[in-house]
Amino acid sequence: MPPEPVQTQSAVSSAVLVRLRLLAYSIAAAVFVLDRITKELVRHRMGTWETLTVIPGFFNIVHAENAGAAFSLFASAHSQWRTLLLIGVSSVALVVIGLLLWRPSGHLGDSLCLRFALALIMGGALGNVHDRVTTGTVTDFLQFYVGGYYWPSFNVADSAITVGAALVLLDMLRPRRAVRKTDVSGTVSNR
Repeated sequence: MPPEPVQTQSAVSSAVLVRLRLLAYSIAAAVFVLDRITKELVRHRMGTWETLTVIPGFFNIVHAENAGAAFSLFASAHSQWRTLLLIGVSSVALVVIGLLLWRPSGHLGDSLCLRFALALIMGGALGNVHDRVTTGTVTDFLQFYVGGYYWPSFNVADSAITVGAALVLLDMLRPRRAVRKTDVSGTVSNR
């Protein structure tokens, strides 16, 4: 029986990198699909501004069409460039995040949390860009409130972007292990 081929370190790390990429892009795709399904359900089953009370005094499902950014930011701005600007900024962010997720894991500090966070942000941004490109607005439907105090309506994409951004911040605050570097003269230093 012939001996099994020995995998080199680069072959192993290459296989891990492929799995990390696949996982990140799968998470982004899952967020996008969930966002599309929920928005289509709301669009087809509820009239605009129709409200379904789920938990009285706390949570409604409401069909809102948002021309602004997340949580209705810039919704009242009456600019013909607003939609184009929001699509452009989101598209640049998608390209940057896509490139970050494609790079070898060492460039993201080998942080699974950061990869997961970026995947959530990517999926959410894809969902909202899709809406803006196809309809010029984003369908929001989750509405939380207490008494007369209402949080702006939002959707699955906004939720994923917010959770992803919070995870990025947590990852930035996480203590890092010192990296040992050897300079040209052979001196070892900790960074």
